[in-house]
Amino acid sequence: MQLVELDLSRNDIPEIPESISFCKALQVADFSGNPLTRLPESFPELQNLTCLSVNDISLQALPENIGNLYNLASLELRENLLTYLPESLAQLQRLEELDLGNNELYHLPETIGALFNLKDLWLDGNQLAEIPQEVGNLKNLLCLDVSENKLECLPEEINGLTSLTDLLVSQNLLQVLPDGIGKLRKLSILKVDQNKLIQLTDSIGDCESLTELVLTENQLQILPKSIGKLKKLNNLNADRNKLTSLPKEIGGCCSLNVFSVRDNRLSRIPSEISQATELHVLDVAGNRLTYLPLSLTTLKLKALWLSDNQSQPLLTFQTDTDPETGEKILTCVLLPQMPSEPGCQADNLPRCGALESLVNEMSDEAWNERAVNRVSAIRFLEDEKDEEDNEMRTLLRRATPHPGELKNMKKTVENLRNDMNAAKGLDSNKNEVNNAIDRVTTSV
Repeated sequence: MQLVELDLSRNDIPEIPESISFCKALQVADFSGNPLTRLPESFPELQNLTCLSVNDISLQALPENIGNLYNLASLELRENLLTYLPESLAQLQRLEELDLGNNELYHLPETIGALFNLKDLWLDGNQLAEIPQEVGNLKNLLCLDVSENKLECLPEEINGLTSLTDLLVSQNLLQVLPDGIGKLRKLSILKVDQNKLIQLTDSIGDCESLTELVLTENQLQILPKSIGKLKKLNNLNADRNKLTSLPKEIGGCCSLNVFSVRDNRLSRIPSEISQATELHVLDVAGNRLTYLPLSLTTLKLKALWLSDNQSQPLLTFQTDTDPETGEKILTCVLLPQMPSEPGCQADNLPRCGALESLVNEMSDEAWNERAVNRVSAIRFLEDEKDEEDNEMRTLLRRATPHPGELKNMKKTVENLRNDMNAAKGLDSNKNEVNNAIDRVTTSV
C-alpha cells in the first residue's frame, strides 16, 4: 500500500486486478506493451497517480470516470484502438502531457479545450478530419502534433496557441494555412510536408521565432515575399513542389543555414540569395536552371547540389556572361539543367537524375530535345586556315552515355561480329570487317 512506482511494461499480463485500487500511494504506473484490452473499473480510485502509461496494449476504451484522476499530469495512450474519448477527460485540470498518437480517433471532443495546463498534445496517426476550434483555448500548449490524419483545414482559432513552439501537421490534406498562424510569435518548428498546399499565407512572415520550416511535397508555385522577414530561420525545405520562382526577399533570411528546393521548376536563383550570409548548404537539384548567380561566390558554401548523382558536394564553376542580359553568371558542366528522355528505365537512374518527376509532366518538347542533343564545343583559335582545317581543330563533347548504354553498344558490336563470322561466302571481307569492328569495340 506504500508503493509509489509500478512498472510492469513489456510483459504478458492479460489483466490488471481490481485490487490495484488499494495502492493508494501509487504515483507512477506503466502497463505498456501488455496484452490488455481494458483498465479495471476501480482504476480511477488511484487519486495520487500523476503519470500513467498504457501504450500499445490494444485498449479500446477508457473508463468513463477517468476524470477522477485529478492529479494526473501525464497520460500516454499511444498505439491503442481508442475510437473516442470520454467527456470526463476534461476534468484532468492538472494534465500537462496527453499522448493519443496512433489510435482510431475520428472525433476530438470540444472539451479538449478545458485542459488549460496542457503543454504537449500528440494526436498523430489518427483519422481526424477536423480540429475543434476550442483547441485555441490551450494557452500553455508548447507542442501540437496532428500529423498523419485527414485534416483539410486548421481552425482560425489556432491563433490562440500563443505559447506554441512546435506545430506538426505533416501528411494531411491541407490546401492552405489559416492567416492566424502569424499570431504564433513563439513558433519555432513548423512542418507542413506531404499536404496539398497551393499557397503559403503571407502571415507566415510574422512567425518571428521560426527556425525550421518544412514544406516538402506540396503544390506550391511561389513562396510569399514575407518569408524574408524570418530572421531566425535556419532550415527551409521546399523540395518536390511546383515552384517556378523564388522571391528576391529570400535573402532577408539572414540566419538561413540549409536551403533545399530540389525537384521544382526553377529557371533561375535570385542573386539576392547571397544576402543570406550564413547559408552553407544549397540544394537546387532537379530544376531547370540555366546558370547560377555570380553572387554565390561570396557565400561560404559547404555543399551545392545540382544533380542527384553528383558525387562531390562542391563543383568547379566558370564565370560567363548571359547573352540575353549581359549579366555575369556562373556555369559548369551540369548547367543548364536538363531532364532526361521520357521513359528512362530504373537501371538508368544516374542519367535520369532528380528530373524524373519533371519529365513525366514536361510539356515543353523543345526542352526535352535540347537535353538529348546538347553539345559542347571547344575551338582552338590559332592561325586562320581554311574552313576544313578549322573543322578538324574543333573538339565536340556530347552528353556522356550511361554505362548501361555502353554495354549495350559493345554487345551490339559483338553480335555483329558473330553474325559476320558465321556468314558464308564473305571470307574475303572477313578480316577487313573484323578489324573495323575491333576498332569500334576498343573505342567503346
